[in-house]
Amino acid sequence: MLLNLHVKNLAIIDEVEVYFSDNLNILSGETGAGKSIIIGSINIALGAKVPKDIIRKGADYALVELVFQVEDINCIEALKELDVPLQDNQVIISRKIMNGRSVSKVNGEIVPTSLLKDIAALLIDIHGQHEHQSLIHKRTHLNILDRYAKEEIKDLKEKVAHSFQIYRNALNELNDASVDEDKRIREISFLEYEINEIESARLKEGEDEELTAQFKKLSNANSIVEGLSSVYQLTGNEDSGSVSESIGQASKILSKMESYDKEVTQFTNFMSDLEDMIHDFNRNIKDYLEQINVDREELNITGERLDLIHNLKSKYGNTISDILRYCEESKTRLEKYLDYDNYINQLRKKVEIERTNLEDLSYRLSEIRKRNASKLSLDIKEALIDLNFLDVRFDMNFATFSDFTYNGIDDAEFLISTNPGEDMKPLGKIASGGELSRIMLAIKSILANNDSIETLIFDEIDVGVSGRTAQKVSEKLAVISQNHQVLCITHLPQIAAMADEHYIIEKKASENSTTTKIRHLDESESIQELARMLSGAELTETVIQNAREMKELASNTKKY
Repeated sequence: MLLNLHVKNLAIIDEVEVYFSDNLNILSGETGAGKSIIIGSINIALGAKVPKDIIRKGADYALVELVFQVEDINCIEALKELDVPLQDNQVIISRKIMNGRSVSKVNGEIVPTSLLKDIAALLIDIHGQHEHQSLIHKRTHLNILDRYAKEEIKDLKEKVAHSFQIYRNALNELNDASVDEDKRIREISFLEYEINEIESARLKEGEDEELTAQFKKLSNANSIVEGLSSVYQLTGNEDSGSVSESIGQASKILSKMESYDKEVTQFTNFMSDLEDMIHDFNRNIKDYLEQINVDREELNITGERLDLIHNLKSKYGNTISDILRYCEESKTRLEKYLDYDNYINQLRKKVEIERTNLEDLSYRLSEIRKRNASKLSLDIKEALIDLNFLDVRFDMNFATFSDFTYNGIDDAEFLISTNPGEDMKPLGKIASGGELSRIMLAIKSILANNDSIETLIFDEIDVGVSGRTAQKVSEKLAVISQNHQVLCITHLPQIAAMADEHYIIEKKASENSTTTKIRHLDESESIQELARMLSGAELTETVIQNAREMKELASNTKKY
């Protein structure tokens, strides 16, 4: 569950820190107090796009930090598979925003946004103010069903997606290989030319590197001879000032010193070794100079060979290995074109085999989906009745796409009838905004029982509802919160009265700034906030008494 939220320098938030509890946490406040900023900050921490100018005016950075305590064993295992370093089963997610860039960390380690979103999907489910509008799209319906049946279909869905990729690759290969006779003849001629050009060169691995070194040596042979000759003059003769002449003189002096002090012998020995090294060095230079040959013909041959290799590289690859690999691939393609009919027949057989396999997996997936759709529809119907849809009918209709997709063949959508005698129609065409909100709550309540996600956030799930319906929504939230941590932003007193913990979001203005704060309310303060939500104006004793009775009623409701 989400233990702690810490926000600093974000929009109109100076600094906010709040600790949440188990069960139902209610957040309320005046319109414009900054409730959306609180949920927005959580979304930002979990990898959402950072709005421009989100850093508070006058600050250098903004920071959002979330602390989760993970108890579900499946969630712990999934986090380990993502290589998340758990510390006492806690996950600390932070995101620091600085001048157009941000840094996200999980338990102190920097992570990419893609991984952050994968981690967030295991820890929290956020229902935003407009998420229920996604119910008008059919693709959302199938996603909900798959989430409901995920334990049963997870492996099969992966097999379908993998099979679809293999099938598409085979189909693309067949389409690419399908050419008319004239093009096939041109391709054969072109491939034969390329293969002959490469094979005629008789390339060898590493040849280009050896030739480059050889060409460099030959083209600079005169400079090498001149340089080594100068070195030999300095070290290899007895002229005054040469290295050999100086070492010889030093050796004579040291020999005389030995008779005075035996410790000088070590210097004499060292000088003797040095003299031998110089003699060897000079002899090697002399031998090298006698062997080196400035051969212009060899230089020209080497240069022409390098030009040939560079020309082949410009056509077929950056290295000799690439060129030889291209040649082998061209031979394979040539064989296919020379035996074209058999090649095409083999591809068609492969496509048919992969299509049959994909078809089998897709229909197996479809059958499992249909079986679970019946169960899901009944569960949703019961949940909708709890949410004051008294004469509701709910089902899921299945059609088939004209071709396969990575997700199978099912084109499914929810159908609903909210009034007696009405035909069932697609959900997106019949439900109002308030009804969609309640339907999404019903779906969330069902999925919550199937998921290991411990924390659910509802941002104004009560939009478009009031009266008895609002009471039903509050009861449903209370039921969900028995097994999950729920954070709910609301403007309805019926829902706020159900709070296990109540927080108020307030906006405070001074001469120079405006800030949003969030604080926990005790029992008395919670009743005062309920009274404000009930009256919206003057808090009379009658209104406060109504708020107190509403709180008591909610408390009694939660006991059952």
